[in-house]
Amino acid sequence: MQSIERLKVMAALALVALGVAGFYLVPAGQSFVGSLSVVAGLVAAGVVMWFSETGRAFVDYARDSVKEAQKVVWPSKKETWQVTGVVFLFVAVLALFMWVVDSGLAWLFYDIVLGRG
Repeated sequence: MQSIERLKVMAALALVALGVAGFYLVPAGQSFVGSLSVVAGLVAAGVVMWFSETGRAFVDYARDSVKEAQKVVWPSKKETWQVTGVVFLFVAVLALFMWVVDSGLAWLFYDIVLGRG
C-alpha cells in the first residue's frame, strides 16, 4: 500500500514538471499558453494528490492551521503604535550607546595609548 502512495506523489511531481516543461517548450510569443501549461500541471498534480493519503493529510493540516490562525488575538492599532514607538526608542538609545562606546574606545586607543591625535 505504501508503494501506491509513493507512486501517486511521484506522479504529482511528474505532472508539475511536465507543466513547467510545457511552459519552456511553447514558443516565446505564446506566453498565455505556456502559463496555462503550468496551471494545468499544477491542477492535475493537485487532483492526484487529493486522492493520496499524503494529500489528504496536508489538507487536514492546512485546515487546522487556518483554525489556529483564527484563534490569534491581534493587537489593537493603539497597541501596535505603542510597541513600534518603544522599538524605535530602544534602537535610538542603543545607537547612542554604541556611538559613545565607539568614540570612547577611539579616544582611548588613538589619543591615549598610541598618542596620535
